[in-house]
Amino acid sequence: MTRKRHDEAPETAVEPAGLDDATVAAYLRRNPEFLQRNPAVLDVLQAPRRDFGEGVVDFQSAMMERLRGELARLRESRDDLIQTGRANMNTQTRIHEAVLALLRAKSFEHLIETVTTDLVVMLDLDAITICVEHAPDAPTAQVRRGVRQLSPGTVDRLLGDERDHLLVAELTGSSQIFGEAAQLVQSAALLRLEIPGAPTALLALGSRTPGHFDPSQGTEFLRFMASALALTIRRWLELPA
Repeated sequence: MTRKRHDEAPETAVEPAGLDDATVAAYLRRNPEFLQRNPAVLDVLQAPRRDFGEGVVDFQSAMMERLRGELARLRESRDDLIQTGRANMNTQTRIHEAVLALLRAKSFEHLIETVTTDLVVMLDLDAITICVEHAPDAPTAQVRRGVRQLSPGTVDRLLGDERDHLLVAELTGSSQIFGEAAQLVQSAALLRLEIPGAPTALLALGSRTPGHFDPSQGTEFLRFMASALALTIRRWLELPA
């Protein structure tokens, strides 16, 4: 590869021989539908500015600029929709793989390990725990690795009495939920596990990236996974429907 000398003249576009304004104008008159077939050409064309005197100005140029601005905004909106759609598809694929992993668990212990270990990798997170409220007269102790015990009423205090989820964009001091991983987790999704006949429980997903979970995000996929986990737990504990 060779470099151009600094004193070389810049390259300029070379028009084909015989192509002048009159030729182009004649072609357009013979092909009035040209701009319909090639609307992108309008992005580079400059409309003439005409002044009719006595303060009367043609607004054609201003209208063209406004239309170009609207077109640019529409393209930006389109790109945002495409990006959002791709992100949703990626999330959906991850959630489906996670639910299939839950269904493949060979025991209740294997299920807990799958949730707190395998799903962390599948969902590209940094910590996942299952939190269970203990009975008022029971001692607070961690049942098994990945399972945290909470005092009675903690889930309702976190989520509210009638809510089944909470997305937190920035989180600090969550040791009761994430244990040793609390210092790492900066954003979290908390999902109520509806398990009839069992103590109130919570599925907690944590990420080290602030804003990874945000209240403005949709939660359909996450709630679907929480429902699948609750049903699987009920099956392994042989709880009534």
